[in-house]
Amino acid sequence: MQAFASFREFYPFYLSEHAVRATRRLHFVGSSLSLLCLGVLVATGNMWWLGAALLAGYGFAWVSHLWIEKNRPATFRYPLYSLMGDWLMFWQMLTGKIAF
Repeated sequence: MQAFASFREFYPFYLSEHAVRATRRLHFVGSSLSLLCLGVLVATGNMWWLGAALLAGYGFAWVSHLWIEKNRPATFRYPLYSLMGDWLMFWQMLTGKIAF
């Protein structure tokens, strides 16, 4: 396993693990659904929505890695950096810095 001294060092690796556009799109869908579920959680107070948020976010991401990208999700090796990378990639796709 490669060691990274910082998130700045990790992020190019993270992007390389998301080279196929369909993988990034599925991550974006999963992250969007996660945000929606968290919004419903806040509105209703129903904790089941937390599970739905996790399932949506990780489910779409893991499926994309297994079936499209054909690699192992970085979540298993670098959980915190991977979570940070997912949200930065989401923001960069939302703002047009990374191709959607």
